[in-house]
Amino acid sequence: MKTKKCTQDSSVVISRIMLPDDANAMGIVHGGVIMKEIDNAAGVTAVRHTRKICVTASIDRLDFYKPAFIGNLLTIKSSINHTGETSMEIGARIETEDLLTGVKTHLASAYLTFVALGKDKKPVKVPPIHLVTQEDIRRHKESLARKMLRLSEKRKESECQLDSSRC
Repeated sequence: MKTKKCTQDSSVVISRIMLPDDANAMGIVHGGVIMKEIDNAAGVTAVRHTRKICVTASIDRLDFYKPAFIGNLLTIKSSINHTGETSMEIGARIETEDLLTGVKTHLASAYLTFVALGKDKKPVKVPPIHLVTQEDIRRHKESLARKMLRLSEKRKESECQLDSSRC
């Protein structure tokens, strides 16, 4: 069995200033730009945890609470919430900072699933996580509920594809 790894060992904080190319004509940053930054941060977390090539399997949830603007510092904090056999749920908290005032705003939260790949580009086992803090335990418990919901939704989609009367 692989050695458990602490979530803190793979956690990432990435920041980037939002520029005019990142925004629309009103100066509001495009959601897709923010999504790319989230995917990048979560991908680094996944690779740090596994030391393998990792790919995004899904973005389970992405909720925007506030807009980001040109000149804001966008910061993504990501860490592992749960590990399965070959996949991991990674949570991301996205904040903006108005550099002139210092005001920080919780912009969005997201949950992504990544899969680790071997040299043959096939899924490989990932190390389990070692839950150290109460925050680790809370986030892991919440991830289990999301996992059950994801699996339920996948089953329903499969049934619907086989028999549209079950949709």
